[in-house]
Amino acid sequence: MTIASQSPSAAPTTAPVPVDPPTPDAPPARRRTTLTRNRWGYAYVAPFFLVFAAFSLYPFLYTAWVSLHRTSLSDIDGGTFVGLENYRNLLQSEFFWNAARNTLTIGILGTVPQLCMALGLAHLLNYKLRGRTFFRTVMLMPYATSIAAATLVFAQLFGRDYGLINTALEAVGLDRVDWEAGTWTSQIAIAVIVTWRWTGYNALIYLAAMQSIPGELYEAAEIDGASRWKQFLHVTIPSLRPTILFTIVVSTIGAVQLFGEPLLFAGNGTTSGGSSGQYQTLGLLMYQQGWTNFHIGQAATTAWAMFLIILLVVGANAVVGRLRARADR
Repeated sequence: MTIASQSPSAAPTTAPVPVDPPTPDAPPARRRTTLTRNRWGYAYVAPFFLVFAAFSLYPFLYTAWVSLHRTSLSDIDGGTFVGLENYRNLLQSEFFWNAARNTLTIGILGTVPQLCMALGLAHLLNYKLRGRTFFRTVMLMPYATSIAAATLVFAQLFGRDYGLINTALEAVGLDRVDWEAGTWTSQIAIAVIVTWRWTGYNALIYLAAMQSIPGELYEAAEIDGASRWKQFLHVTIPSLRPTILFTIVVSTIGAVQLFGEPLLFAGNGTTSGGSSGQYQTLGLLMYQQGWTNFHIGQAATTAWAMFLIILLVVGANAVVGRLRARADR
């Protein structure tokens, strides 16, 4: 059988199909700018920024400018530029250091017990107690009470002759205390007013933070044999550190700006903070300089000193918080 040899035939060739070059896309329609697209959003938030600029930012900057001048209410042209002279006079003033010491002691006496009591009350309310809503409302009532009303009531309670507290002291065989005349007694009395007003407010803040703590942490601690007290120390407190830091900062700001309670505690509206300034705070000193002595420049300087003190305290708390957070990692 013969095999017919067949020569391979050439592969068929096809002519290349011409391809049209890609046509460039049409330029996209010009998009509206962000400002135009969000014009309604900016319109909605504009009132806030306008009010903030008019009633916060402008007074803030103007107070800094006034603090560099020797001026009073009668100086329409702004007074005489003196640079940092007002700040030097303030640091050399014994009234400023007296007010700073009083502000510090009243702040400590009013803040430390207040936050400790608030933490304890929040821990109690965190349990499933009957009437929890009632107790929460009762704790918030002092915060909703007017400063003037609360201070006047406590001024009567701490009265020397007919005060209820002195009556109770006599009933147990102790002598009457002139709460307003003494340095420590007057500061303790004012600190009690501050503690009464703000304990419930901070307790509700702590309570809200406690309710966000996962229950699995307490269950694990209970399985490990931890008592309620150890659970509070090793679970609740570490979980509340950011909230505790927040309340410390807010309470510090309030202590530096303390004004209404010492002003009304004497009952006669004096701004000297007692016969010897034993409970005069920085807020009272600023008010006395501006609206009693009409030294507006010096009052503005005191206001900026208070602002710088707040910045230092808040900065120190922030540094401590960061160091503690790094240590826990």
